Amino acid sequence: MRGLFITFEGPDGSGKTTVASKVCELLKENGYETVHTREPGGIEIAEEIRNVILDPKNTAMDAKTEALLYAASRRQHLVEKVFPALEEGKIVICERFLDSSLAYQGYGRQLGFDEVLNINLFAIDNTYPDLTLYLDVDEQVGLDRLKGRSFIDRLDQESIDFHHRVAQGYREVRKRFKDRIVEIDASKELDQVVNDCYQTIMNRINDPRRTEEQ
Repeated sequence: MRGLFITFEGPDGSGKTTVASKVCELLKENGYETVHTREPGGIEIAEEIRNVILDPKNTAMDAKTEALLYAASRRQHLVEKVFPALEEGKIVICERFLDSSLAYQGYGRQLGFDEVLNINLFAIDNTYPDLTLYLDVDEQVGLDRLKGRSFIDRLDQESIDFHHRVAQGYREVRKRFKDRIVEIDASKELDQVVNDCYQTIMNRINDPRRTEEQ
């Protein structure tokens, strides 16, 4: 049986890395072969692209160049890591995917939702996540959490107006792809957020319709 492709989305500071890591641990403890990865990155080529995109020194980067680099990184990551793991029947947990580009470049950079979607459809071969967990937290709370980080990347340094547009973009993403997106209240205590995510994934794993889809 083909594996499950599950993505974690949400604004900066929503806790994606921490929550995804703990959910992966729970899945592995319960016998599920799980691959934890991230975007941009996850493999050597994509990590190199990540360094270019997020380097605070690259202030001259054009918005369309940024969007294309994300799509290129995404393609290589899929081909080299995600697709093989899914073929092996594994659960792939990925921090960020297509939805991030739609929110950050489509709305944050104001390139247009459909324009960024079309760039990425070429890259992903119409591959969408089976399930997306959106960690919902007030954007200001998320930004306040960033202040404790030792490294602030190029996107973290953007204006509050940029982050407001990103939040608007995520609202559009959740409206357009509501069939695969489950919103998780990320303002709760960490253990509760992790449990909510884990239970949502287990519901998807045990959904009888999953067998019919194979």
